[in-house]
Formats: sequence, C-alpha cells, structure tokens
Amino acid sequence: MTPAPPSAAPLRTNGEGKLVWAAIAVTVLLWASAFVGIRAAAADYSPGALTLGRIAVGTLTLALMLLATRARDRRRGEPLAAASGKRLPRGRILVLVIVWGVAWFGVYNVALNAAEQHVDAGTAALLVNLAPMIVAVLAGLFLGEGFPRRLIAGMVIAFIGVVIIAVSTSSGTFDALGVGLGLLAAVLYGGAATLQKSLLRHVDAPTMTWIGCLAGTISCLPFTPQLIEAVSAAPLSSTLAVVYLGVFPTAIAFTTWGYVLSRSSAGRTAASTYAVPAVVVLLSWLLLQEVPPAAALFGGALALAGVAVATLRRRRVA
Repeated sequence: MTPAPPSAAPLRTNGEGKLVWAAIAVTVLLWASAFVGIRAAAADYSPGALTLGRIAVGTLTLALMLLATRARDRRRGEPLAAASGKRLPRGRILVLVIVWGVAWFGVYNVALNAAEQHVDAGTAALLVNLAPMIVAVLAGLFLGEGFPRRLIAGMVIAFIGVVIIAVSTSSGTFDALGVGLGLLAAVLYGGAATLQKSLLRHVDAPTMTWIGCLAGTISCLPFTPQLIEAVSAAPLSSTLAVVYLGVFPTAIAFTTWGYVLSRSSAGRTAASTYAVPAVVVLLSWLLLQEVPPAAALFGGALALAGVAVATLRRRRVA
C-alpha cells in the first residue's frame, strides 16, 4: 500500500473551514440515511442487485456532476483539472484507483447490503464505524506508525463491544453472519479510506470518485439479471430507495467525503463519522420503527469508545 502523505495543512481561511465542516455534516447525514435506505430496499433487492443499482445511478450522477464542473471551468477559460492542479490518473495510480473503487463501491456495498439482510440498520452502523480504528491499525502495519498502548487498549475495548453486539443480536447463525459481514464492511471501509488518502496526492477527489464508482459498477455487472428481475417485481418505493442511494449517499456524499479527506488526515476524517450510528438509530426509529436491542446499543457505545481511545490523540499538557 502506498504510504499516506503528511497531514493536510491547517485551513487557510475561515471560509474554507466552514466549507469543510459543512461537507462533514452532509457526509454524516447522507451516509447515515444510506443505512436506512438499504434496510428499506433489502426485502425487494438482493445485496448484489442493490449494489449494482445504487452505484450505476451513482456513476451516472457523478459523470453529470463532473461534466458540469468541466463546462464551468471551460467557461472561465481554465484548462482541464486546472482548479486542482492534477492530471487524470495513469499507469499504476489508475490501477490503484480502480482497485480502490472495486473494493469500496463494489465489495463494501455488497457486504453491507448482505449484513443488513440479517441485522437492523443501527447495529450495522455501529459495526461499520469500527473503521477509524482499522485505519489506525493499517497505519501501524503499513505506514510504520507502530502500535501504541492507546491503540491496543482501544482494540480490546472495541472487541468486547463487538462481542456484546454479536451476542445481543444473535438468534442463530444468520445474525452471527450479519455481524461478520458488518465487520468485513468495516475492514473494507478502513482500508479504502487509507488508500484513498494516499491517492489524493495524484488525482483530484471528484475524478477519483467517478473512476472508482465506474470501476465498482463494472465489477458488479454479473448482478445485472438480479437487478432486472428486482426492478420488474419491486414496488416503486423500493426502487426509489435505490435511486436515492445512488444520487445522495453515493454521488453527493462521496464527493463531500473526498473534499474533506483531501484537506485533513485520514484518521481525523474517519473519526468525523462517529456521529453516524446515532443518526442511523434515530432515522431507523422514525422511518422504520426499529431500534437495536438495548444490549446492542451498549455494546455499540463500548465499541465506539474503544475506537475513540485508539484513534483520538491525547492533548499535551503545557
């Protein structure tokens, strides 16, 4: 894995800082809504069909957004990618962007969709948000940052939380499978975020997001028969949920995520998603009338506490 670059420089203007916080808020809200949207469509769309439908819509939306940006730049007399100062990826960088896209847009979404066939939206969100700790682990393994005591302690706390989640949601093999798929999604999320941060030195975020989403779509084309069958049989509400997932949590939220990630460190950006599970639980309660069991909420809180211990830096005393 390509080493991650140094942390981004401090924001130069107050206005830019406000834009970053606005982008974080949009990302958190839309990604939280994705867990609810997946759960709403899960009865009518298989994990593969839902993934292909979502990222195909996302790819088309991202292409339109990219074309609109290019047209705006041309009207201003700016050459291609002048705003970012980066060229379209080639060679090894292009290959890595494709790998990133297949892993996050393709495999991650299939794993998450499959997990939500077995566990509620809130529980899935709690499991996936182990990702910031996984970013820290990957940094220790591949970036030479080591395994400080805080990381080890956080991993132990988070593991205990995951065990509590698994026990409280398990009524048989299928729930255990859902927990395992949720953890797989968290690993893919953590790995993709780490790789994306390093690649953003070579390609601008909107272009990278579009290429990655396109690569994920192509990799999921074997699910086309399932998608066609689901679209023909599913109620309109479920199909609209798929379209919503493609436009908002995919095209828009991944664009705002890339904007933030290009201006901050991978660990801090990932840590900004700590609020997602709380929003998911609230939305799933309001829209789906489902709330994780009390023990699962406790386990999730414990797991997130472990993530915080592992990833948040201790303030130095003057």
